[in-house]
Amino acid sequence: MVPPTGSPSAAASAELHADVAVIGGGVIGHGIAWEARRSGRSVVVIDDAPGSGASWAAAGMLAPVSELHYQEEDLLELMLESSGQWPAFAADLSRDAPADTGYLATPTLAIGADAADRRALMDLRAVQLAHGLEIEPLTVREARSREPLLSPAISCALDIPADHQVDPRKLVACLRRALASHGEDPRSAVTGALDGFAVADRASSLVWEDGRVTGARLAGGGLVTAGETVVANGLQAASLGGLPAGLRLPLRPVHGDILRLRVPEHLRPLVTATVRGLVRGVPVYIVPRRDGTVVIGATQREDALAASGPEGGGGAAGVSAGGVYQLLRDAQVLVPAVAELELLESTARARPATPDNAPLLGRVDFPESRGHVPGLIMATGFFRHGVLLTPAAATICRDLMDGRTDPRWLPFSPARFSGQRPSTVQPTKEHA
Repeated sequence: MVPPTGSPSAAASAELHADVAVIGGGVIGHGIAWEARRSGRSVVVIDDAPGSGASWAAAGMLAPVSELHYQEEDLLELMLESSGQWPAFAADLSRDAPADTGYLATPTLAIGADAADRRALMDLRAVQLAHGLEIEPLTVREARSREPLLSPAISCALDIPADHQVDPRKLVACLRRALASHGEDPRSAVTGALDGFAVADRASSLVWEDGRVTGARLAGGGLVTAGETVVANGLQAASLGGLPAGLRLPLRPVHGDILRLRVPEHLRPLVTATVRGLVRGVPVYIVPRRDGTVVIGATQREDALAASGPEGGGGAAGVSAGGVYQLLRDAQVLVPAVAELELLESTARARPATPDNAPLLGRVDFPESRGHVPGLIMATGFFRHGVLLTPAAATICRDLMDGRTDPRWLPFSPARFSGQRPSTVQPTKEHA
């Protein structure tokens, strides 16, 4: 299986117009585009390889409870909001583009391998309970009655019924179908664009006119003009030309290895719930799919000298041999039958992270200036939470297009790392 790639677009050298231009064709970009289209706006998605970045590798865990990390409590409200939107988001999408969205409301089990892992999970549970989250301890016997292939040597198990999953590859494909079907409506089609909604090219810079962003210039020479432009192209957002002067987007790549394995018929189902474990303090997860495969992750490395967990693994962009070894070793500690699975695919992608691990989401609004940058919305830096936060990001962006701002999401301002902010908003000099 290979990542999807874009196709040459007849619009590469032409000028296209839409109500909304979305730069970036990952799950976030497609989710925002679909929500904008459902609000009655015409949309064009700009990406030369849609769905092939972090979305292609993501396991798709929708886990606001499990993903609560120390000192990241500000994210919790946004994660819970988006988690609550997921059932309706998936149902609406399935109606709009009849197909399997990949959404499963199966629960999550948190598993500790040894006594130290049990203490760490119980300490985290105290924080989770303090925030009103539902997480219930199970005996090892109870856990193994639900998941018989769990190791009898595990130290603890916790039931997290609110943490679900979705297959991001199916999700992106379904979103593209939904957008393409909308594009067939002659009242909303973007003339000359691929599939009626997308341009298979890379955005090189934002376009400005009279102090507002009016679209994007394409690397291939074309131009997309729009009333609203959404920057949702992950790590590439920081290098996009024409960003507002003084705007700092401190995005860093965090690489992770993901494995996909086929479960032999005699072992199916390997597990029915998502298993998130700690093995000697190192996280590992096993996510079951409907097609008899499982996804195993997640190592984490940030540069050539960074470690993939405490025991190393390197930081190159490609798949790490040490990371693959670690994942298979630790997954087998929790579910020994993993040793009998067929390895289908190993993938590595970089996720866009920020200094506080929270997204850059909203209008660019410098406090010393009068109002925000007209015509521009940022939606990047989602790190571990891109798939989970897709419905909320889409809703927030639609509300901003409608002129509504929810104060709950102001802490995620894209300008929060910009230091000394200019008194007037303008494009960077070289792109003015």
